[in-house]
Amino acid sequence: MNRPAGFALAFAVATCLGGSAIDGFDFPDPETYERYQRLITDFRCPKCLNESIASSGAPIAVDLRRTVRRLMEEGATNDAIRDHLQERYGDFVLYDPPFKPSTWFLWFSPVVLLVVGIYVLMRVARRSAASATSSDDLDRARRLLRDRT
Repeated sequence: MNRPAGFALAFAVATCLGGSAIDGFDFPDPETYERYQRLITDFRCPKCLNESIASSGAPIAVDLRRTVRRLMEEGATNDAIRDHLQERYGDFVLYDPPFKPSTWFLWFSPVVLLVVGIYVLMRVARRSAASATSSDDLDRARRLLRDRT
C-alpha cells in the first residue's frame, strides 16, 4: 500500500474509533441509563457556556459526567447530585437557577424588558397617531379637497 492511501486509511479508522462514544459507562438497567442522561443534560458545561455536559467534549464536562456517574453509583439522589455540583460550581452550572436575591435579575429581566418594550411601542404609536390626526392637518386636508373640486 502506498503512503497516502495508508495515511488516509489510518485517519479514517482513527476518526471512526474516536467518535464512537464519549463515555464508556455500563449501566445495570435502562432506567439508570435514562436517569444518567436526564441528569447530564440538566447541567451546563462551565467552559462551553451554552452546552450541557452531555453534549460537550471539554475535559471539565468529561470530569463532570464521571462525577455524576460516581455519585449515582454511591446512591446519591438527583437532588443530592444537583446540590453537589451547584456547591462546587455555583448557580452557573444549572440551566434553571434557583429563585433567590442573587438571581432575581435573571428571573425578572425578561419581564422588565417586555414591559419597557410595550411602553415604548405605546408611546411611539400615540405620537404617530397624534401627529397624523392633528387639527391643522385635518383643516389642510379639507382645504385641499375643497380646492380640487
